[in-house]
Amino acid sequence: MAADAEAAAARTLWSFVRTLLVLVLELPALVAESLRVEMAGKTQTMLLNHNAIISCKVLGSSPLNIKNVGVIWSRKNPVDGRDVTVFEFYGNHREAFRLGASVSLQGLAKGDASLQLPEVQLWEAGEYRCKVVNTPDRGQGTVFLEVVACPVSSLSLEEANQRLLCEASGFYPKNINITWCKWSQENSQCVNISENVTTNAAIANEDDTFNVTSSLKLKRSLEHNATYQCRVEHVFLCTPWRRNITLGENVSEPKGDSWNLLWIFAPCLAVSVLLIVPWKRFCCPGAVDGRGHFTKILSEEETPKAFIHDCPGFSGGVSDGPRHPPHAISLSFAV
Repeated sequence: MAADAEAAAARTLWSFVRTLLVLVLELPALVAESLRVEMAGKTQTMLLNHNAIISCKVLGSSPLNIKNVGVIWSRKNPVDGRDVTVFEFYGNHREAFRLGASVSLQGLAKGDASLQLPEVQLWEAGEYRCKVVNTPDRGQGTVFLEVVACPVSSLSLEEANQRLLCEASGFYPKNINITWCKWSQENSQCVNISENVTTNAAIANEDDTFNVTSSLKLKRSLEHNATYQCRVEHVFLCTPWRRNITLGENVSEPKGDSWNLLWIFAPCLAVSVLLIVPWKRFCCPGAVDGRGHFTKILSEEETPKAFIHDCPGFSGGVSDGPRHPPHAISLSFAV
């Protein structure tokens, strides 16, 4: 009987202690209502590689005594839902668990506990929690950070493949729309084009952004002074990106026609060369030197007896024999 009484007393004591612990743990939550924390809406959108500031303001308690204030920023892990600490400050302790994460102490004294993240990345998107303690009060707020990347677009002409190329790169999220149109001189409107348009599937980059390419195959006979437009639409472009390109008269025709002309004129040129060279040799017999000149072969009657070089004291001319040894020379005639 004594043992049963002691067991019952122990159970009663443990129940009392457990109730006391629950009250102690719940007390901060009850007091938290006296410290209001305001976030910048439910969602904040930041651009990739830009410096992000996630807003968190403490209302009604400015100025704050930094010695009595503590701030903890955390991000919810998308895999298991746990809060992962990003930055914390209390007392003399200040630590960033993400490189460059910080909270301005000067701003905190004025009630601004906003988190600064330099060069934010796509993987850092998610739910962030701001916990602020101003002893003995406390409060918290959550916000969802959305990281996006706007497309960088270009329009060019590929003469070799006879097509227009419209490219959009480095964008996120993946959804994007590229359309083509052609300006009509009749009604001054850009008429949509769907024929001969090929838009490839978006390709992922190492930083989780995407690239996409759309091409418009031109007709074999190009229409001069025709203007085409590429239009790129993305969820984070305030207005669609538009670029025009005009095909002028200097645009080359397809390569196939050029090669056909070459095959026609090449044999004619070869035949002309083969006919001209024998004709020159027949009319002007002789040797051809390295420069393409024909050298006249002189007969024995045409050969001069001697050539006398101009020397001091001698008037020069032709004689029966040289008085001074002449230098060897040659005589050639160019046709």
